Amino acid sequence: MSSIPTRSSFSWNDLSHPIVAGLISVIVNYGGTFILVFQAAKAANLSPELTASWVWSISIGVGVTGLILSWMSREPIITAWSTPAAAFLVTALATTPYAEAVGAYMISAAAFVLLGLSGWFERVIRLIPPGVAAGLLAGILLQFGIGAFGGMSVDPLLTGLLIVAYLLFKRCAARYAVVAILLLGLAFLLLQDRVDLSDLSLKLAAPVFTMPMFSLNALLSVALPLFLITLTGQYMPGMLVLRNDGYRTSANPIVTMTGLGSLLMAPFGSHAFNIAAITAAICTGREAHEDPSRRWIAGIAAGVCYILVGVFGLTLAAVFMAFPASFITTLAGLALLGTIGSSLASAMADAQTREAALITFLAAAANINLLGIGGAFWGLVIGLLAYAILNGRMPQKIYSSAFTATSVNKRSK
Repeated sequence: MSSIPTRSSFSWNDLSHPIVAGLISVIVNYGGTFILVFQAAKAANLSPELTASWVWSISIGVGVTGLILSWMSREPIITAWSTPAAAFLVTALATTPYAEAVGAYMISAAAFVLLGLSGWFERVIRLIPPGVAAGLLAGILLQFGIGAFGGMSVDPLLTGLLIVAYLLFKRCAARYAVVAILLLGLAFLLLQDRVDLSDLSLKLAAPVFTMPMFSLNALLSVALPLFLITLTGQYMPGMLVLRNDGYRTSANPIVTMTGLGSLLMAPFGSHAFNIAAITAAICTGREAHEDPSRRWIAGIAAGVCYILVGVFGLTLAAVFMAFPASFITTLAGLALLGTIGSSLASAMADAQTREAALITFLAAAANINLLGIGGAFWGLVIGLLAYAILNGRMPQKIYSSAFTATSVNKRSK
């Protein structure tokens, strides 16, 4: 565990940067991927009340688990809903009765609780060479970095403004660069009347309990794919994000806590939540705070924001989704530039794993999708296969100490 700073040692800068990082991660999540939840709800023909309950349950669950885990570990443990699982549910819920889907959510969540208690997942994570892990993270994040500049084709004025402002602030006041582009972008959008909030009204969400039903069909067609997709597409890259930035918290309590939270919230509509990957990188890197021991505040801030969105249900989710896509993608990409750069540097640092790390990076960036499983899993599989062939052996447990050494070195800087 990292050292716990005393409350009196915090200055405004210690608080402002991680809080903004947490806020940006929430905006990116709701503005970027939450539309999948609404698409899945529409596919299932859910009523507005059940849809609002889904928003309530997943937002409250994500907020509470992330807040507790960050507070207990004093590390930025950012939780989120399973995005690849939400994409899967867009088609799965069209043919599965909703009550049976809720039962499948509970089975998948219970499996994660057992996985966390067994300790198996943590042992697997520690076998992955740091260079391969860094290459995987860089590959996953590459599309977001490219997206920061891709907006120039469709929204050159806003995207160009944010990029130039980011560079200027990086030159003059690097610590405030991400904060500045967030505020500048919001001001620009408001001045241009591009965020329409006129029809919004603040309403409290009301959770709706659905009695779960269990069937073999839902077990095989929903619960099993949901478990595998979340494990490979969220938990694996999410833990590697933490390891890449030098954090050593065991995966066991994270998997157990998020699995238990998902189990409790499933009857109210939550499909699955887990440790975040993309949005976590916004909070675990240097942009959140120069001192790694201060970044846990980003986890607290994100948790509080998620809870607020949950309390007000669809209202605040609609606010985040009202932002133009170009603003979300540019903001996310620029906030992740530092993490992408450090990941690439780490991936290329060790000559022994350099080529395997490069292959992992390219495979992950290709975003291969086979058998319904996303690119993060296949990038890791191809990278580990490349490592085994190039080095004549599979990774050994020695990498457990390598991660620890990396953590100590990063924290001492």
